[in-house]
Amino acid sequence: MTETAPGTATTSRRYGTRPTMKDVAARAGVGLKTVSRVVNGEPGVTPDTERRVREAITALGFRRNDSARILRKGRTASIGLVLEDLADPFYGPLSRAVEEVARAHGALLINGSSAEDPEREQELVLALCARRVDGLVVIPAGRDHRYLGPEIAAGVATVFVDRPAGRIDADAVLSDSFGGARDGVAHLIAHGHRRIGFIGDQPGIHTAEERLRGYRTAMAEAGLPVEDAWVSLGPTDPARVRAATAAMLDAPEPVTALFAGNNRVTVTVVRVLNERPAPVALVGFDDFELADLLSPGITVIAQDAAQLGRTAAELLFRRLDGAGAEPRRVVLPTRLIARGSGELPPPA
Repeated sequence: MTETAPGTATTSRRYGTRPTMKDVAARAGVGLKTVSRVVNGEPGVTPDTERRVREAITALGFRRNDSARILRKGRTASIGLVLEDLADPFYGPLSRAVEEVARAHGALLINGSSAEDPEREQELVLALCARRVDGLVVIPAGRDHRYLGPEIAAGVATVFVDRPAGRIDADAVLSDSFGGARDGVAHLIAHGHRRIGFIGDQPGIHTAEERLRGYRTAMAEAGLPVEDAWVSLGPTDPARVRAATAAMLDAPEPVTALFAGNNRVTVTVVRVLNERPAPVALVGFDDFELADLLSPGITVIAQDAAQLGRTAAELLFRRLDGAGAEPRRVVLPTRLIARGSGELPPPA
């Protein structure tokens, strides 16, 4: 607690009460119109008067309230980004790329996490719309986005990323999950593997289904069967992934290679394999930090998260600028990065 000597004036601040242009005008000894001209960079103010106004602005900590200007223009210069999980490293570069594009267009980015919960996604999206964001970039958790129909009809530009919208037509920017998984499994087949396990995300998620389809296609193209015990879909928590990995490796006829459906699955599989004496070939979908420093390095199907975010944000701002074509689906390529784990041969 700070004590003040008797006779010393004190100034109390009530939080939430901000200085106004009227306060600036009073301190600078000018009219409101003069302050408005200085704040908005308009002509008609002498240098001495402008200096006094700016000194008052600095002393008071005044910031322009853009609400009236926003209402006049009909735009808030803000966009919303709804992610699956802010803690997932995949979304870091994606979010940063969206923010960079927004900044280049003079817009503020507001983001939040759905935590893979469709109800939370809807709640968050509608809350952003209630705050009058101009547009939305959404990584969907749900499979029914009809709730967004009225918002889109009212002019809220919306682009879905990583997964398409459900039950509405909307712009979508996706990675080639099907092609990437097919390439990764074909890579294992080319190195001699015939019994290959697939451990993926939950059924019903678009990317999980597309990667499973790519796995099955690669196996079929090579004339190889797929046993039910070789496929496991479910939550990506370590306990489930660990159990699925162990079941495939401890079967009477164990798999000799694994394809992991995303970076969280891959990390758990790496931990399991590290506890076992015999090496097992592995290809993971999504790159992850330190994958190249392990021994062997982890072969991955890499998607460009930053390019996903950049492409989606640029498409969003084209819509905001009046581009009125039919909804687009942009599919970005993936690439295989061979580091050693995917090139291990099956046991003799």
